Amino acid sequence: MIDTGDIFSALTLTLELAIVTTLVLLVLGTPLAWWLARSRSLVSDMVGTLVALPLVMPPTVLGFYLLIGLGPSGLGGAFGLRSLAFSFPGLVIGSVVYSLPFVVQPIRGAFEAVGDRPLEVAATLRASPLDRFFTVAVPLARSGFLTGTVLGFAHTVGEFGVVLMIGGNIPGETRVLSIAIFDYVEQLRFADAHIVAGGMLVFSFLVILAMSRIGRRIGEVRP
Repeated sequence: MIDTGDIFSALTLTLELAIVTTLVLLVLGTPLAWWLARSRSLVSDMVGTLVALPLVMPPTVLGFYLLIGLGPSGLGGAFGLRSLAFSFPGLVIGSVVYSLPFVVQPIRGAFEAVGDRPLEVAATLRASPLDRFFTVAVPLARSGFLTGTVLGFAHTVGEFGVVLMIGGNIPGETRVLSIAIFDYVEQLRFADAHIVAGGMLVFSFLVILAMSRIGRRIGEVRP
C-alpha cells in the first residue's frame, strides 16, 4: 500500500532543502560570480576551478569529505560545536557546495556578456560602483540569474550521492525524495518508487521546458 505520509514528508523536506539552498546560493554566488567575471588573476582562476569541481567530481567523493569535515572529528568538533552530519543544516551545506557551479557559472557568464561599456557609461554619469552593479550589471544579467536559480533549485531536488553520504536516511530530518526512491527500491516497494520517480521525471521535463521558454522570452525582449 502506498505510504502517502512518507512521500509527503520526503517531498516537503526536499522542497524546503531546495528553497533554502537556492537562496543561499544566490546570496553567496552573486558576488562570487561578479568577482570571477571581472578578475583575471591566478587566484580567481584557482577559485573558479574549485567552484567547478562538483561538475566532474563523483558526488560520493564530495559527500565523503563533507561528512569528514562536518563530523565530530572535523571543523565542528575542533571548535566545540555539535556535528552537522546527518542533520538538515548539514544537508544545506552539502547541497550548497554541490550545486554551487550550477548557479555561479550562468551568472558569471551573464556578467561577462555585459562587458565594460555599459558600466563605463554609468560611471560617466557619476554612478557609484554599487549603483553600477545593481542598476546596470544585475538587470542586464537577468538571464543568468534566472538560469542559475532554476538550475540550482532543480539540481538540489535531484541530488542523491551527496545527501546520502552526509545526511543518511532519517525520516523527517534528512530523507529527501531521491533517498526515498532508493529506499523503496531496496524494499521492493515499486509502487511507491514509481510514484516518486514519475513525479521527478515530470518535474525535470518542466524545468527544461521552462528554461527554454524563459531563454526565448529574454532573447525576444533584449535590445
